[in-house]
Amino acid sequence: MTNKLLHGILVLVLAACSSPDYQDLDGNQGDFVDLRGKWILINYWAVWCHPCREEIPELNAVSKLLADSVVVFGVNFDAVSLDEMAGQAKALGIEFAVLRDDPATTLGYLRPQVLPTTYLFDPSGELVQSLQGPQTLESMISALNNNR
Repeated sequence: MTNKLLHGILVLVLAACSSPDYQDLDGNQGDFVDLRGKWILINYWAVWCHPCREEIPELNAVSKLLADSVVVFGVNFDAVSLDEMAGQAKALGIEFAVLRDDPATTLGYLRPQVLPTTYLFDPSGELVQSLQGPQTLESMISALNNNR
């Protein structure tokens, strides 16, 4: 075997062994780099957070209306068990993907200190804005437009 062929086999083996960046409550998984070309909103919520509850329908709307260009992920701030997280997400009416684990370390940002907080990543994967407090469909569209 040539060195080039061995290198190719090694790359394939290592790629198969690497774990995905994220997995949601439905079992969908992937790597954030594969979402390049789309905006990513990562929203931190908690069941006890009243402004979070008000914001969920707005995030659902963004997720539906802008599905071609925006991916919305939810992160439970309290890091509860998966069963509890799924129950809370259902009770709040969350229709976008809820991540099993906090992606802050993977994506290189600090966890929020205020809820709700939504992090906005541009299509190149760069964190461009932190939106604190409850957002509306209009405020999130404005944030997307202002960061183009």
